Amino acid sequence: MSDWTSFGRIADDGTVYVKTAAGERAVGSWQAGTPEEGLAHFARRFADLVTEVDLVETRLSTGAADASHSLATIKRLRGSLDEAHVVGDIDSLCARLDKLNAVAEEKAGEARAAREAARIDALGRKTALVEEAERLAADSTSWKVAGDRFKEILDEWKTVRGVDRKTDGELWKRYAAARDTFTRRRGAHFATLDASRKQAQAQKEELVTEAEGLASSTEWSATATRLKDLMTQWKAAPRASKEVEQRLWERFRAAQDAFFSNRSNAFATRDAEQKASLDRRHELLAQAEALDIDADPRAAQARLREIQSQWHEAGRLSRELGGGLDRRLRAVEEKVRQAMDVAWRRTTPSDNPLLTQMREQVAEAEARLERARAAGDTKRIREAQQALDAKRQFLDLAEHSN
Repeated sequence: MSDWTSFGRIADDGTVYVKTAAGERAVGSWQAGTPEEGLAHFARRFADLVTEVDLVETRLSTGAADASHSLATIKRLRGSLDEAHVVGDIDSLCARLDKLNAVAEEKAGEARAAREAARIDALGRKTALVEEAERLAADSTSWKVAGDRFKEILDEWKTVRGVDRKTDGELWKRYAAARDTFTRRRGAHFATLDASRKQAQAQKEELVTEAEGLASSTEWSATATRLKDLMTQWKAAPRASKEVEQRLWERFRAAQDAFFSNRSNAFATRDAEQKASLDRRHELLAQAEALDIDADPRAAQARLREIQSQWHEAGRLSRELGGGLDRRLRAVEEKVRQAMDVAWRRTTPSDNPLLTQMREQVAEAEARLERARAAGDTKRIREAQQALDAKRQFLDLAEHSN
């Protein structure tokens, strides 16, 4: 009771007073019981205030409550003490609340500063995201990478908090505008690319069609040159879509492979034929150069005539391979002619069997020319004509000499 009487009293008329450093003030009236019971009642009210202050202090010290909310509660409690209907150490509680007020104001200031720092950081992050989006929209041509980055920016945007609604709305408009600009640029690019690919497809289909038409050609040199030109055009042409490009390339390459395979086979066959012809002419030339012309010119001429016939039937040879052999055979022919000239001078024209043989050779050459013309073989016609002209020349010389 001494504790309560030190902070308050009840007058004879039942008025309850609380004692403070500023003096006494009435806080209520008590008529229902003893003065002690009255003081205990008003003391319990004071204890309720102390409990509320304890709770504010605990939540403020642990950070469980917002400092601004705690500050408002402290001010409310501090302001109510001047008229509170309680009995207790109001002066001590006022001092305690004043200290808590200072602590709460400091913490509230720190919280405001932290919120402002967070706001500035969030604003900086969102501004950086917007500026990056605007750069991508204006300059980027890495469409897949940039498109993915726009999605990442949006995901990151959603995690950033603390920007005021007005500023956030303005930044969002800039981001949305940048994304729309990029989407339009990307759409225009792929529309142009699609048109270019269709043009490339048409161009390369023409190249493929021409290459496939040349695949069976036997004009080896001209066709090989043309296929190389087509390859140059292919490399210079723009690319079609990946699938179309691959399909057309496979057709183009197949046509090339078919032609060059045919050419290789033809060259192999030709080389084999020329080797056989070359071997055969070497054999015939060896026989011609082995003739004993001086001993029996007439027999040598007859045998040479047989060799000449087999020579032309031995097959074709290129000028590089056959030129030297032809010159050596003509040298043998010249020796035989000179030997026959000497023999002709020893006989009369009517008795000269060599003239008869030469006329027979001319007739045989004329028949061979007719066969070549009938076959339509240009090379054989040329060779038969040359042989006929030579034999006629020899015959003319022989007849004039006699």
